[in-house]
Amino acid sequence: MVHLLRASFRYAARQDWDRIAKALKPVYTASTVSQAEERFSEFGETWGKKYPAIIRLWESSWAEFVPFLQFDEEIRRVVCTTNPIESVNARIRKAVRARGHFPNEQAALKCVYLAVTSLDPTGQGRARWTQRWKAALNSPLDKP
Repeated sequence: MVHLLRASFRYAARQDWDRIAKALKPVYTASTVSQAEERFSEFGETWGKKYPAIIRLWESSWAEFVPFLQFDEEIRRVVCTTNPIESVNARIRKAVRARGHFPNEQAALKCVYLAVTSLDPTGQGRARWTQRWKAALNSPLDKP
């Protein structure tokens, strides 16, 4: 979802990013596919003439986007928030790049393990993580 939004901004001028994000939010927060289609048609009427590439991007990605709407709102919120995942990946890349090469697979795994454990040396991060994700962990996997 985040990648689709970011790709949309690639086709738009910087001064329009905030308005496009605001116009797309009803599309990906819609509770049903029909509501999302309706909101997307409204988005197309507003921005289609100025940025037809964004419309084509969403239309070509619609089949991959629709399953996202089947999840509960809390799960969608977690899926849309990729910053923690990207942060972990960046730290692992940094540790691997600093090391350069590895004599075997076990050495590479040890480097990744140490990089991940150094993210939260006190162990307090797990408590914060569970507080933020409780609603998502307790929500049903798909809507009834």
